[in-house]
Amino acid sequence: MTAPYATDPANARGRLYPEEESTFRSLFQRDRDRIIHASAFRRLKHKTQVFIEHEGDYFRTRLTHSIEVAQVARTVAAALGLNVELTEAVALAHDLGHTPFGHTGEEALDALMQPYGGFDHNAQALRIVTNLERHYAEWDGLNLTWETLEGIAKHNGPVVGDIPYALAAYNARHDLELHTHASAEAQAAALADDIAYNNHDLHDGLRAELFSTDDLADLPILHDCFARVDAKYPGLNYYRRRHEALRRFFGVLVEDVITVSRRNLTELAPATVHDIRHAGRMVVQFSPDLWTDLKVIRQFLFTRMYRAPAVVEMRAVVTQMVNELFPFFLENTNELPKQWRKDVADAPDQAALARIVADYIAGMTDRFAIQEHKRLIGGADVPAGVIDGN
Repeated sequence: MTAPYATDPANARGRLYPEEESTFRSLFQRDRDRIIHASAFRRLKHKTQVFIEHEGDYFRTRLTHSIEVAQVARTVAAALGLNVELTEAVALAHDLGHTPFGHTGEEALDALMQPYGGFDHNAQALRIVTNLERHYAEWDGLNLTWETLEGIAKHNGPVVGDIPYALAAYNARHDLELHTHASAEAQAAALADDIAYNNHDLHDGLRAELFSTDDLADLPILHDCFARVDAKYPGLNYYRRRHEALRRFFGVLVEDVITVSRRNLTELAPATVHDIRHAGRMVVQFSPDLWTDLKVIRQFLFTRMYRAPAVVEMRAVVTQMVNELFPFFLENTNELPKQWRKDVADAPDQAALARIVADYIAGMTDRFAIQEHKRLIGGADVPAGVIDGN
């Protein structure tokens, strides 16, 4: 049973383009399913999470990361009495806008797009689901509900001040009330993202031997997790020991969010989702003490994983690739695929043309960007390695 402050599909604000709804699926189930079937979602399989996609079969990609986020988000949503289907839809869509090579690629593309409004992966996710997925006969995009679009746009909080171009462009057509907080479902998806990447980046860093189990055992939260494992399973082998400790770490984060968020909701006593949006703060949160400890772990990952010397070198390589692909396609639009050249012909000015090129490059997978750079510009294959953080 859902709580009174949960988002009720029966009271949803609908879709930009009215359509007949499904007999068997709720609005938010349908949104989730459209996201799963989207081309952009499939491409996440070959997009960097932390390691370049071809580094190894066991490292996370943006796709496996998104699936793990959705799993955590469902757990949190169910515990808080929220709409699980909306939460899952937002969680699965949250990284659709990522470029090849993760945040490194995004930083490069944002710098190149500064004369034309910049680039932001959260805003690009909204652009994908409202414009760039072009499969339906009657509209561009996936025609998702207002609530799902709101969650994609502002799951991290209100968007004020300098609003990213892609988000501002869509909001002018379909007001997502960017100045308010999102639903509790979207907030649960955002915290699930934090939980998932902090947990799995530790897993992947260990597998890549960027740090040791002993290094982790010295960190806050993890120190207690290892101690509990050692007390319960003395002499446990190396791999099982670290897995047992990390699954306990994972549980600590999830339980903290549920406990703190329940307390916040009890204090606020929201009667509707409107009360959540206008609460003036996030209601789905970590406790202050856990957040303090988690910042220590995040700094450890930044230093030991995301900015290790080999990583800095790799970031330079892939940044150069994006820096060379962007002006190449601006000057050689005939090299764009046929379906993209029609948009080029209709582009009213250089800014619109640059946005088309940015959309195309942002949609590339790691491997396709490497292949196209080698084919069109030349250069050696990119060696395997870590290039990015969350």
